[in-house]
Amino acid sequence: MIFLAKSYHILVINPGSTSTKLSLFKNEEVLFTENIAHSNVSLHQFSRIIEQYEFREKIIREFLKKQAINIRDIDAVVGRGGLLRPLAGGTYRVNQKMLNHLRKGLFGEHAANLGALLAYQITKGTSIPAYIVDPVVVDEMEEIARISGMPLLPRKSIFHALNQKAVARKAALDLGKHYQTVNLIVVHMGGGISVGIHQKGRVIDVNNALDGEGPFSPERSGTVPVGDLVRLCFSGKYTQDEIRAMIKGKGGLVAYLNTNDVPQVIEKIKKGDKRAKLIIEAMAYQITKQIGEGATVLKGNVDAIVLTGGIAHSNYIVEMIKDRVSFISLVMVYPGEEEMLSLCQGVLRVLRGEEEEKIY
Repeated sequence: MIFLAKSYHILVINPGSTSTKLSLFKNEEVLFTENIAHSNVSLHQFSRIIEQYEFREKIIREFLKKQAINIRDIDAVVGRGGLLRPLAGGTYRVNQKMLNHLRKGLFGEHAANLGALLAYQITKGTSIPAYIVDPVVVDEMEEIARISGMPLLPRKSIFHALNQKAVARKAALDLGKHYQTVNLIVVHMGGGISVGIHQKGRVIDVNNALDGEGPFSPERSGTVPVGDLVRLCFSGKYTQDEIRAMIKGKGGLVAYLNTNDVPQVIEKIKKGDKRAKLIIEAMAYQITKQIGEGATVLKGNVDAIVLTGGIAHSNYIVEMIKDRVSFISLVMVYPGEEEMLSLCQGVLRVLRGEEEEKIY
């Protein structure tokens, strides 16, 4: 007798600063997807990001109507996780406590905060569950990793948790193992760069990629000489906002080369631009140093080094990283990031009984 696996229909909502991306999945197969851009005019009417949720809810309902999707035919809705209190990785059922924290912006305001609100609102009045998966505030750090040297400034875990966790599971599977049994160093390389040390299913140490800690990236300064930074802050030449912009947004490649476009920089290098070559090599150099630190945390017991994110599409940069770290372990490359699929898979693990849903 053949038993057919149950099919689950998952609606995925991923709110960005200027768009709302929507996908409907049947298990891991995407049935419909749409990235709806929002003009500055339509968003400027709202003084706070959280006030946009009714505007975006209307757009989502129009999408469902356009695709002839009855919400009651959907098994679950999942939204992109936002800025919440630090929590362990996993799939979380949206509840009132979570909604209250997001509405108040208790831990900061970000477009991703709308994910849980929209998922909950779409399922309101039904028995359909609403979830978030691996938000950026996933915190599984060991206590020793939190010590910075200044008691007032403990190290924080804020990173590309959704993609790092998804890619780590994929790498473990490709190794013929389970995520909970392997030690991986996962490097997400995008506008920001995070290097996570995954020990048997937990990210026990990671740089705070949101605030620019770690390697410099296309838009972020990375860890800089702290004494000089203090002097710069009190020089009277720059405002706090200007300093923050130097760290996040106008740091890294933008500061050195006036662009965050890595393929464009690679083209300049091919044409003989020596400065562009030096800066890209320096970025790869800093990434490899961070990987080396991770190897010491794991005492050299590293099953694989995993490279992911948009920059992982660049063989030029990947080969520079491999050249310095291949002696540590196997290097596995998974270019890009599949946020929508990763959100769907987090819910599927719960619906299939592979993981228990977590409560915020």
